[in-house]
Amino acid sequence: MGCAKNTADSEHLSALLEGCGHELTDDASSSDCAIINTCGFIQDAVKENIDAILDLESLKNDGAIRTLIIAGCLVNRYEKELREEFSQSVDLFARSEEWEKVIQFLGGSLNTNCPPVSSSLSSNNWTRYLKVSEGCNTLCSYCAIPMIRGRLRSVPLSQVINEARILCSLGAKELCLVGQDLTVYGQDLGGGTNLQALIRELNREVPAGTWLRLLYLHPTRVDEALIDFLMTQEKVLHYLDVPIQHADPEILSRMNRPGDPERMRQVFSYIRELDPMFALRTTVMTGFPGETAKSFGHVLDFVSDVEFDRLGAFIYSPEEGTKAAGFPGKVSRKTAEERCSRLMRLQAEIAQERGELFIGRELDVLVDEADDEICGRSYRDAPEVDGMVFLTGKTEGITPGDIVRAKIYDCEENDLFGEVI
Repeated sequence: MGCAKNTADSEHLSALLEGCGHELTDDASSSDCAIINTCGFIQDAVKENIDAILDLESLKNDGAIRTLIIAGCLVNRYEKELREEFSQSVDLFARSEEWEKVIQFLGGSLNTNCPPVSSSLSSNNWTRYLKVSEGCNTLCSYCAIPMIRGRLRSVPLSQVINEARILCSLGAKELCLVGQDLTVYGQDLGGGTNLQALIRELNREVPAGTWLRLLYLHPTRVDEALIDFLMTQEKVLHYLDVPIQHADPEILSRMNRPGDPERMRQVFSYIRELDPMFALRTTVMTGFPGETAKSFGHVLDFVSDVEFDRLGAFIYSPEEGTKAAGFPGKVSRKTAEERCSRLMRLQAEIAQERGELFIGRELDVLVDEADDEICGRSYRDAPEVDGMVFLTGKTEGITPGDIVRAKIYDCEENDLFGEVI
């Protein structure tokens, strides 16, 4: 359940399970043991995860499965409450990365010789997530991540490189680097280890033609020097996910994200000066305490100026234990939803305009589906959250995982349509 970092964690756990002789299945009703790697980030996610636990609890009560294990972020955040609610049906509660506890409970021992990742849970082998860090030191006032996952813990560089090599040997053609904030990678390791060192090493070590996609960079730590460096790394896609969250100075300060919107504008403008077709993704929150019509107007102006290719918007959720949950100036749900809808209508227009820039151009497309219709993603499209490129033309023999060249002839908001050439 949850984010891409949880996907990477689940693949690590599945490798350990396979190393102990367990066979994985995606059919819970035919399994001996069901494990949920949970998410507890916001209350909507909590509800979704509780519903999933209840579904498996019902299967266990019916005798379809014998053992039920709940692991991950929801346990980190609400272990006491979960134990009280599910004491009769859940056999083991394990916190994030307590994988040895899971293995031992199932009667095995940790096999340090097994590969660090498995393909069994991956929907495909050509696009994989590469987690480079865990936790966060930024302490945004609305965010429960430091409470759930703790402070920054970077994965040693050699370990990241080894995992990248293994993923590529399993067929990966796209590696999506994930962490709560990639820009601070290595700060806790010392010895000159940082994001640039990591990218430089990955660019050297992964096979030619591999796509390196960078997800989640804090905007205040993205500057011209970093952009100049990334532009020199041939395998790094011209795509960045930089969540701004807001564009009003006062709201950003209350969020404990004291960035200067004008400075962010300058950096985004610099990126587009170097490459007008560079794909920018961001995330924006509406309804944060204290947000007025005027401060929301600053968001609309900022989005209009920058012209993000991709934008995700969500409504502020007051999370228990966070500083912002006690802030005055609460915004009604109705107002927050109206602002979110207004923002997404603006973004739809921008996305259409950005997409039209590609009509008549050629793009490499990593094919994800080749059944009734053939479609995939270009450098502009991160898996699951962005658009698709739908393909026509010489599509015979194309299979998922292929990278094909296509000439774009049409677009529809976030999606492109191209002919294979």
